[in-house]
Order: sequence, then C-alpha cells, then structure tokens
Amino acid sequence: MASAKGAGIQGLFKEHCVVPDVISVAPQELVEINFSNGIKVEMGKELTPTQVKNPPTVKWAAKESEYYTLAMVDPDAPSRENPKFREWHHWLVGNIQGGDMNKSEVLSDYIGSGPPKGTGLHRYVFLIYKQPEKLNFSQVPKLPNNSGDKRGKFSISSFATKFGLGSPVAGNFYQAQYDDYVPKLYQKLKG
Repeated sequence: MASAKGAGIQGLFKEHCVVPDVISVAPQELVEINFSNGIKVEMGKELTPTQVKNPPTVKWAAKESEYYTLAMVDPDAPSRENPKFREWHHWLVGNIQGGDMNKSEVLSDYIGSGPPKGTGLHRYVFLIYKQPEKLNFSQVPKLPNNSGDKRGKFSISSFATKFGLGSPVAGNFYQAQYDDYVPKLYQKLKG
C-alpha cells in the first residue's frame, strides 16, 4: 500500500483547489487508484478519458471491521471557469466492508471522464469516508452507467453531512481533458 505524506496530499489538494472547491479539509492518506490498462493515478497528473474509461481498482488503509463510502466527483462540470453542474458524480459506493469493493452497495455505477470539447482540464477527485456503521442508503437513487441523469449538482460534502461521514480519510485525483473517446461515452449515456 502506498503511503504518501499527509502534507503532500494536503498540499496538492489545496494547490489544485480541491480544497475548498469540493471539500473543506483534505484527507491525510492516499487512496491507490489503478486502471486495468496499467495506468496508476498520481495526484494531479493528467490522464486521458480513453485511459480511464473502465472502473479502476481502489485500495486504501482500511480496517476489516469498518464500513466506508467511496465517491468520485468532477467539480469542473461543464468547465472550471463555469462549474454550473458542480459536482458531477462519476461513482458512488457505500457500505464497503473492510475496503473490499466486492462487499459494498453501488449507489452510482462508474462512468469514466467525459470533459466536453474545449473546456480544458477537469479534476476527477476520489474520496474515501469512514462510515460510523453500516448505513441505510435506501433513499439514495441507484444510478446506472448508461445515463447521466441525476449526477450533476451533487455535493459530496452535503452527502457526507447527511450520512454522518465526517471528513474524508483518504483521497486522490487526476486531471483530464477531451479526447476522441468522449463522443463514444456520450453515446453510451444516451442509453
């Protein structure tokens, strides 16, 4: 498990304005994000939508008896200059037991990065929250990966407050801008 220095994570979250655009307190620990094509997320580095089209594996310093929530959000929808859909959530998973994604409740299926053409770099932020206990997410709509409906104007901070999650315990992020995979993603989202 990669362990980054807390100051490094916190510094990069502030340098790239993830704090305060998404959360008010940066996490102390790094969440390791690896895509099946051998691509690893390095904090703040640029990846392409093509590289991140499939769900990654996610690892962090989880305790076996604890439950966690994972969120992936884009605060730059449709652009960093005009974030009127902040945050667009790409992935939301709750009740992850002991860090095992196979023992979890998927609230929103993974959708890869799809920044519109000409909107520059978008930040894609992964956050892990430790839950106080196993939670009832029955009121949270379950969203498939073939529709973008109900994903815009999400707030992970509001969600965390509603479910008593506190501040994130681990995080990571990358940046991406338009490439030729984006139109294919949009076709898929039209269902």
